[in-house]
Amino acid sequence: MIKEKVSMSTIHKRLYSYIFIVPAAVLYFLLFILPTFSSFYFSMTRWTLFDFEFIGLDNFVQIFKEYGLAIGLKNTLIYTFVTVILKVVIGLGLALLLNLGLKTQSFLRVVFFFPSIISSVAIGLIFNALMYPTTGLINSTLKAIGLEVLALDWLTNPDLVIYSVSMVEVWKYMGVCIVIFIAGLQSIPKHYYEAISLDGASSFEKFRYITLPLVRPAMNSVFILSLIGGLRSFDIVFVMTKGGPGYASDLLSTVIYKQFAEGYYGLATAGNVLLFVASSLIVFPLYNYLTQREVEY
Repeated sequence: MIKEKVSMSTIHKRLYSYIFIVPAAVLYFLLFILPTFSSFYFSMTRWTLFDFEFIGLDNFVQIFKEYGLAIGLKNTLIYTFVTVILKVVIGLGLALLLNLGLKTQSFLRVVFFFPSIISSVAIGLIFNALMYPTTGLINSTLKAIGLEVLALDWLTNPDLVIYSVSMVEVWKYMGVCIVIFIAGLQSIPKHYYEAISLDGASSFEKFRYITLPLVRPAMNSVFILSLIGGLRSFDIVFVMTKGGPGYASDLLSTVIYKQFAEGYYGLATAGNVLLFVASSLIVFPLYNYLTQREVEY
C-alpha cells in the first residue's frame, strides 16, 4: 500500500513537471522543428504564397549555376575566418587585461559590452557613414593627422570591402566574447598560479601552462559561437553594402535573400537548406573535436 502511494506520488510529480514542459515543447515544435523539416520539402518545389509544384532537385541544380553563389561562398569563408580569429585573439587579450583588477575594469567591461546590445541595423548605418570615402569621419581624421595613405575606400573597393564589414562585425560582438572569456578566467583555481609561482615561473609560462589550457572551454564556446555567427551573418553586411559593390561583399545569406526578394522562393529555400546543412557539417564535428581536447580540473 505504501509502495502504491509512493509510486502514485512520483507519477503526479512527473505529470506536474510535464505541464510546464509541454507548452514550451509545442512552441519549439511549431516555430523551429516544423519549419525546419518543411523547408526540406519546399526546397524541392516551385512555390508561391498560394500554390506549389514539386520539381525534385531542380532548385539545387539551378542554385549551383548561380554566378553569385561561388562569390558568396568565398566571401562567407573569408568573413567567417577573419571574424572568428579576431574575436578569439582580441577577445582573450582584452579579457586578460580586464581581469587584472584595474580600478576602471567595471567601467571598461560596460564600454566593451555596450555595442553588443545596439541594433545591427543602427551599427551598420553608423559605420556606413563613418567609412564614407570622402566625408566619413575615419578618412577625414586620417587626412587631418597627415595619414592620407591610410584613408582608403573602405566600402567601395572590391578588394577591401569584405574585410571592412568583417571589422564592424568584430567590433559589435567583441563584448560577448570578452564576457565569456572573463567567466572562464575567473573559474580557474588560484592555487594553480600559486603552485607554479613557487617554481619561479614567469608570466608567460603561467599563461602558457595554466591559463591557456584551462580557459579552453571558454575559448571553444567563443570559437563555435563566432563560427556559427560568421556562417549565417546577414544584417550588418546587407545594411552597409547590400552585397556591393557588385558581388564583392555578398555572403551566402545575402545571395539567398536576393533570390527570395526577386520571387524565387523555392530557389531561396534550397539555398537556406544548403546553408543549414553546410553549417551543420562544419560546426558539429568541430565542436566534438574541440570538446574532446578540453582539460579537466
